[in-house]
Amino acid sequence: MQALILEQQDGKTLASVQAVEESRLPEGEVTVDIDWSSLNYKDALAITGKGKIIRNFPMVPGIDFAGRVHTSEDPRFHPGQQVLLTGWGVGENHWGGLATQARVKGDWLVPMPKGMDGRKAMIIGTAGFTAMLCVMALEDAGVRPESGEVVVTGASGGVGSTAVTLLHKLGYQVAAVSGRESTHDYLRQLGADRILSRDEFAETRPLEKQIWAGAVDTVGDKVLAKVLAQMNYGGCVAACGLAGGFALPTTVMPFILRNVRLQGVDSVMTPPARRHEAWERLVRDLPESFYTQSATEISLSQAPEYARKIMDNQFHGRALVKIA
Repeated sequence: MQALILEQQDGKTLASVQAVEESRLPEGEVTVDIDWSSLNYKDALAITGKGKIIRNFPMVPGIDFAGRVHTSEDPRFHPGQQVLLTGWGVGENHWGGLATQARVKGDWLVPMPKGMDGRKAMIIGTAGFTAMLCVMALEDAGVRPESGEVVVTGASGGVGSTAVTLLHKLGYQVAAVSGRESTHDYLRQLGADRILSRDEFAETRPLEKQIWAGAVDTVGDKVLAKVLAQMNYGGCVAACGLAGGFALPTTVMPFILRNVRLQGVDSVMTPPARRHEAWERLVRDLPESFYTQSATEISLSQAPEYARKIMDNQFHGRALVKIA
C-alpha cells in the first residue's frame, strides 16, 4: 500500500509518500480500500506541524475517507460495500485516510448513503459534515429563515463554504465573513447575499446593535466575541472552529440580557444516529452545483503542498484527494 507518512525529526514534521506493508495497519475489524480522501484544516495543521495534532509518530494523516470494504470481521459490513468515515481520532491517533488502505473499527464507518458516492462524500468531507451539524444546531435552537439573517465566519473555508451553500438552499439570508477579497465572487456563487470583511470583526463591545438571528462560527476569539455581541434576542451561534484562536474575550451580557445561545458543535465523536441523519440531510440539501463549485482535485503526493496553502490562507473551498 501507499501512504502519506508523517515522521518527526529534530522537532520538525516531515511528510512523504511511502510504500508501507499492510501488516503495519492498526487494529480494527474492517479494512477499507480507499478511493477518496480530503484535506481539512486539521489535516493541514498535522501535515505542516503547525498544530499539535499528532502525538505518536509515524502517523498517516487524513481525518476522513471514502472507499470499499476489502475485508470485514464486522457482520454489518461486507467486501465491496461502499463506506465513508469522518472523525473518531482517525488521522490523529489512528492511521487515517491519506493512504490506499485503512483498518478501522466497524462502529466508526457509515454505509454510503443512497444518492451519494465516494467522490461527492469527500468533496463534502469532515468540513461539510460539520457544516451540516451546525445548520442542524441552528434549526434545533429555533432559528428559521424567517427569523432573520445568519452570518457565517471563515466563509471561504471548507466548513464555511458548505454552510453558506446549505443555508442559502434552505432559504436563509446569508452574510459571509471573509478576509480575502479574491473569494467574494466564489461566495456569491455559493449563495451569500452580502459579504463582510474580517476587519469589521476585529474589535467589539460587550453588547452591540442586534443584527443576526443565527451564526456559524469557524474562527473563534475576537470574531466570535463580536458575533455574540451582535446577536438578536434569542439567537444562536453554532461554534465549531478556532482558526483565529481558542480565547473568547467576551462577557456574559449577550447570554443573560439577550437570551443568546452558544452551541458548541463537535463532529469527531458525533453519535451514530446524529451522524446518519446529517449525511441523509447532505444528500437532500446540498445542490448539485456545490460539487463543481467548491472542489479542487489533487493527488496524494500533492497533499503537503496544499496543506501549506491552507495554512497560508491561499486556498478556498475543498481539496479533494484522489487516492485510487
